[in-house]
Amino acid sequence: MSQVFGARVKRREDPRLITGYGHFTEDMVVPKMASAVFLRSPYAHAKIKGIKTDRAKAQPGVIAVFTGRDVESKLPAIPTAWPVTGADVKATKYYPIAIDRVRYVGDPVAVVVAQSSGEALDALEYIDVDYEVLPAVIDQEKAVAAGAPQLYDEVPNNIALHWKAGGGDVEKAFQEAEVTIKQRLINQRLQPTAIETRGATAEYNVGSGQLTIWMTSQNPHVHRFLISALTGLPENKLRIIATDVGGGFGSKIPCYGPELVVAWLAMKLQTPVRWMEDRGENYVATTHGRDHVDYVELAAKKDGTILGLRVKAYANLGAWVSTAAPGVPTILFGLMLSGPYRIPNISCEVYGVLTNTTAVDAYRGAGRPEATYIIESAIDILARELKMDPAEVRMKNFIPENGFPATVATGLSYDSGNYPGAMRKALEIVHYEDLRREQVKLRAEGKLLGIGFSSYVEICGLGPSSVVRSTGFGLGLWESTTVRVHPTGTVSVFTGASPHGQGEETTFAQIVAEELGVKLENVEVIHGDTDRIAFGMGTYGSRTTPVAGAAIAVSSRKVLDKAKKIAAFLIEAREEDVVLEEGRFHVRGSKEPSKGWGDVAYAAYGAGANEIPKGMEPGLEDTTFYDPPNFVFPFGTHICVVEVARDTGQVKIRRYVAVDDCGKQINPMIVEGQIHGGITQGISQALWEEGVYDQDGNLLTSTLVDYAVPTAVEVPHYELSHTVTPSPHNPIGVKGVGEAGTIAAAPAVVNAVVDALAHLGVTHIDMPLRSDKIWEILNSKGAAI
Repeated sequence: MSQVFGARVKRREDPRLITGYGHFTEDMVVPKMASAVFLRSPYAHAKIKGIKTDRAKAQPGVIAVFTGRDVESKLPAIPTAWPVTGADVKATKYYPIAIDRVRYVGDPVAVVVAQSSGEALDALEYIDVDYEVLPAVIDQEKAVAAGAPQLYDEVPNNIALHWKAGGGDVEKAFQEAEVTIKQRLINQRLQPTAIETRGATAEYNVGSGQLTIWMTSQNPHVHRFLISALTGLPENKLRIIATDVGGGFGSKIPCYGPELVVAWLAMKLQTPVRWMEDRGENYVATTHGRDHVDYVELAAKKDGTILGLRVKAYANLGAWVSTAAPGVPTILFGLMLSGPYRIPNISCEVYGVLTNTTAVDAYRGAGRPEATYIIESAIDILARELKMDPAEVRMKNFIPENGFPATVATGLSYDSGNYPGAMRKALEIVHYEDLRREQVKLRAEGKLLGIGFSSYVEICGLGPSSVVRSTGFGLGLWESTTVRVHPTGTVSVFTGASPHGQGEETTFAQIVAEELGVKLENVEVIHGDTDRIAFGMGTYGSRTTPVAGAAIAVSSRKVLDKAKKIAAFLIEAREEDVVLEEGRFHVRGSKEPSKGWGDVAYAAYGAGANEIPKGMEPGLEDTTFYDPPNFVFPFGTHICVVEVARDTGQVKIRRYVAVDDCGKQINPMIVEGQIHGGITQGISQALWEEGVYDQDGNLLTSTLVDYAVPTAVEVPHYELSHTVTPSPHNPIGVKGVGEAGTIAAAPAVVNAVVDALAHLGVTHIDMPLRSDKIWEILNSKGAAI
C-alpha cells in the first residue's frame, strides 16, 4: 500500500460543508431575483376543466402566473432517457405543468412568479381550478386488472413496459427439482429524503443569450443536454452549476418539470427566478424508490443445490415514466437475480405499471436491492424447508473463487470475486457457531434471538457505452477528466463526475497525488460546472470511482509521460532512465541533477528552445474520455444478529457484521463512511421506512413526522471488515462502494427477524418489520407476553 493511495485521509470537503461555507443551490442569490411557487393538484386523478388566474395576477408582488396551457407550445412533454430495448416501453406525456389532466397528488397545474416566495405562496390561494375528479389506482396489481382506471389512453392496462430475461431451461429445472419453494415478496415504496430538497435558480443574460442555472443535480451535463433539447436553447448558451449538492440517492438524476419551467421563466421574464422545494413538496413531487411486488419460485435438490429461479415482478412506476425508470426494474434488477450464486436456469418477467402516485425511479441501489432481497429471502426459505443451515446453503451455491470471470444465466460476466472468502470471514468475526448455541439456550428460556445473512454482488461502475447503448440508454456511460499541471507545479483536476457526498474531492486528489507524486494539498478537484468541464455523465450507479477515477488515473499517467520527456530534456538524460521519486525527476540511481514538478511545469509553459524538446506542444495537461470495457461487481456478506421483545415486538439489532469487497480502496475511511450510510438506509427499509398512500392517492407519509428516518440513536454499532479482490476492468483495480450497504442490509435484517421466529412456524414477514406487526405475529402464535 502506498503512502497516498490507500491512506485514511480526512475528507477535504468537510470543513467548508460543516462550517456553513458550502455553496448549495439555495445559497445562490442573484440581484433582482424573483421566486417561483407551483400550485399542485390535491387530487390523484382528475380532469382540469378550467383554471382562472386573474385574481392571483392582481396580488401584491406578483410578476406573472402561467398554466399548462400557457406553456404548452413552449415546453414539450419530458421523455424518458432509458427506453429499454425489448421492453415495449410506452411513452407517457409528462408535461412540466399539467394541461388537461392531473395524475398524482402534487402534479403542478400552475406557477406563480413573485418578488418573494411569501407573496407567491399567498397568490396561490387566489387561483381557481375546476377539477372533475376521476377514480384513482394506487396498487400496481390492481392497476393491471380489468376495469382499472386508465392513466393514459395510449398505455393500455397501465402497462408501460413488459420485459423478459433469463437463461437456461427453467421449465426443465423445475420438473427435475426435488424441492420447490414459492413466496410473494413486497419491496415497499421509499422516499429518498436527501437533506437538501430539489431546487433551481436561473439567470438569463439578454445581451449574450446565455442562461445559467444553479441546480440540485447529480449529472449537470445530462441536465444541460435535456434542458437544451426541450427548450430549444443551444447547449453552448446553457450553463448548469451544481457545485455542492446535499445528497441525492438517485432522486436528483431525473429531468423534472419544475427545473425546466424555471429555465423558461428566466428567459421569458428576463429576470432571475428561483424555485426551491419544501419537504412536503419534495415528498409528493420528487421521485420515490423500490415499490415492487415480486412472485418468486426456487427449484433445488434436497442437498441444497439450486437448480432454477423464476420471478414475476410488478414494478410500480408511478404516474409517469421517469428519466431512468425503465432500466431500474429491468437491466439493474432482472440481470442481477443470480446474485453471487451458480443458478444455471433463471427466468424473469417484469411489468412496469403506471399508478396515480409519484413516479418511481433510481434510489440508492436501484434494482440491485430488490434483486438481492429476492434471492436472499428465497435461500433462507429453502434452507428452512430443507432443515439446512442458511450459511451452508449459500456456501454450497457460491460461484467458486477460481470461477472468474463468471458468466451467469442472465448473461452478465462478473469480473472477479471470492464470495466464499467473504462469508468465511464474516462467520469468523461474528462467532457463528457460538451464536447458534446461544440461540438454542435462549429459546429454552423463552427469549428470541435471530441470525440473518445477506450475501450480495452488484453491477456498478455503470460504463461500457456499447453495452448500455444496446439496452436503450440515451447516451454512453464513459467519463471525462482533464488533469492540468499549472506552471508552478500545482494540479487542477476537472471531472465530469458530480459528487454530492461521496468524498471524491478527497479520493480523486489521492489518485492524482499517487500517480504524479505530488503533495495532496497541491491538488484541487473541480466538478459540477458545465462551462469549466468537458461533457461528463455524472454520479450514480456507484460509477464515479471506477469510471471517473479511472479516467483521472489515465490522464495523470499521460501527463507524467510528458513530464518525464521534458525532465529528460532538461537534465540531458534518456527518457527511459528518468524516474520520479519524492516529487523530483532524476536518473535512476543518481539523485542529481534533478528537477521538481515546478521546474518541469514551468518549462512546459515556457516552451523555449532549451526547455522542451523540438516539436513538442507547450503546456502540461491531458483530457481523457474513459470508456470501461465492462462493469465492476463488488460483493460481500453481511450478518445481522437481532433480539425480538415478546412483549412489544420491538426488534433490537445486537450486532451487525459487514464484510465487503470493493477492490482496491483509495481511502478506507471514506469506504467505511459509505458503507455506514448504506447499511443505515437498508436497516431503515427493513424496520421503519415506507411510503404509504390512501386509496384516493393521498400520500400519508408526506412529512418527517409520518415518514420514519432513523437517527444515530436508532442504529447499531457496525463491525466492518473487508477483502480485496481487484477489478481487472479499470487501471486502478477499484469497484464501487456507495450502494453496497443498502443492497445488503435489508435482507440481513429481515432474515434475522424471521430466523428469531422460525421455530414458531414463521417463514416470511414483509417489510417494514415494525414492532406492532411483529407483536401481532407473536400474538397469533401464542408467543406474545
